[in-house]
Amino acid sequence: MALVWYIMGLLLCITVIGAPFGLMFFKFGNLVLWPFGTTIRIRFEKYPIMNIIGLIVFGVATAAGYLGLALFFAITIIGIPFAKQWFKLAKLTLIPFGADIIKR
Repeated sequence: MALVWYIMGLLLCITVIGAPFGLMFFKFGNLVLWPFGTTIRIRFEKYPIMNIIGLIVFGVATAAGYLGLALFFAITIIGIPFAKQWFKLAKLTLIPFGADIIKR
């Protein structure tokens, strides 16, 4: 999953218009690789226009996919910690711009 995010980020960084989205995709890839021990702080007011565009273009569909994965992992007790991480990724994909990933 992280490799897909990195490849899409590279492809988007080729264009000037897609570069902000490409940088966000790198953030997603990093969180997919190392989700444990991090929290996400959402600040919608930092880039409201970009967040709305991201929400419409890829946010809702990606968050729905992550929520589906989270529900799948939440079926068993062993999968609950992983489900929490997928919920974290779903939150990040809804409002990616201005979101900070904080290591604890």
